[in-house]
Amino acid sequence: MKKLGIVLLACFFFAFQGLSRADEIMFGAALSLTGKLAKEGNLVKNGYELWKDTVNKKGGMKIGGKSFKVDIKYYDDESDPNRGAKLVEKLVTEDKIKLILGPYGSESVFATSAITEKYGVLMVQGGAAADKLYTRGFKNLFGIYTVATEYMDDTLEMLKNKSPKPSTVAIVYSNDLFSAQVAQGAKASAEKYGYKVVFYQDYPKGTQDLSTMIVQIKAKNPDIILGCGHFQDTIIIVKQAKDYKVNPKALAFSVGPTLPDFVNSLKGDAENVLGSAQWTMTLKYRDPVFGSNHEFVKMYRARYKEDPNYHSAGGAAAAVIFQKAIEKAGTKDDLNKIRGALSHFNEETLYGKIKFDSTGKVIGKGMPVIQIQQGVQKTVYPEDVAEAKVVYPKPQWK
Repeated sequence: MKKLGIVLLACFFFAFQGLSRADEIMFGAALSLTGKLAKEGNLVKNGYELWKDTVNKKGGMKIGGKSFKVDIKYYDDESDPNRGAKLVEKLVTEDKIKLILGPYGSESVFATSAITEKYGVLMVQGGAAADKLYTRGFKNLFGIYTVATEYMDDTLEMLKNKSPKPSTVAIVYSNDLFSAQVAQGAKASAEKYGYKVVFYQDYPKGTQDLSTMIVQIKAKNPDIILGCGHFQDTIIIVKQAKDYKVNPKALAFSVGPTLPDFVNSLKGDAENVLGSAQWTMTLKYRDPVFGSNHEFVKMYRARYKEDPNYHSAGGAAAAVIFQKAIEKAGTKDDLNKIRGALSHFNEETLYGKIKFDSTGKVIGKGMPVIQIQQGVQKTVYPEDVAEAKVVYPKPQWK
């Protein structure tokens, strides 16, 4: 009898667990929680977690008159795209998860989206911008970042008619997929707006010294320096530009100035540096989950005790878009219907008005430009949403 009781108890437990899972929608994500991209990876996770908790506090996702709580199963890819691909395969084949939230970084999304495409499961990502992600004919990848080749376009357009008028540009970039494509696009934009590109060179990914390149740039005396890389690269370029007294009229980066640690790391040397942003806190968008961009910022500050940046907002927005597509499809299991809802998505979110082209790439979304002013990020472009006027030309190093 004792054995029978144990068996019955076990059966009841597993039946209850199955019922619990039936009332839940599980997402999966392999993120850079450790390693060189841990800062950005954890910021994306913050966005996912805030979305999850907000949805669950509101009673869950609504599908066909029924509510479903949401959860996310995470694995740490240790900033290794190959490991990330293996972990996404584990999420799909072992954990039986068909709804994948993307990792941070173009190389990681490139590798992991090949797995979701292989198994016919869906990925929505708010952490990568390489154009190459959308040239493979994939049907299961949807991304909300303005693509890499358009990253610096708004910055160069903003500066083109400033006085004294800038005419020359130096472009340096890390030799990784994302950064190389940002640089290619920056070069094309510079030429489109009539600038002369006087220096264009890559540097090894993860380098700790760019002094030789900085000296070469100084000899060219460009009006604008564009750095196309990642956070640590940006810190090195700013420090060594100051050390070698390189004083362009504008110093701008694809990644770095939007992160809170940019000012913390550089202190006063961060002043008047420009940065491209997928998103800023001051944009006045409505959102179907958080209510508005403003409310998202308030919730994020309350939970994490710091301001959000575009990495966290991108994670939250990707999850919002996934949620609304699932709800519109009226199913959590029919991937064809969910895919169709994503393909026809056309709604305003905290990340702006989002719609996708046939490749899964977001279209019609610009890149706000921020500048560090008195130690604070200020949106300076587009002018209709700007908090402050751009400081130009950049004062010389103190």
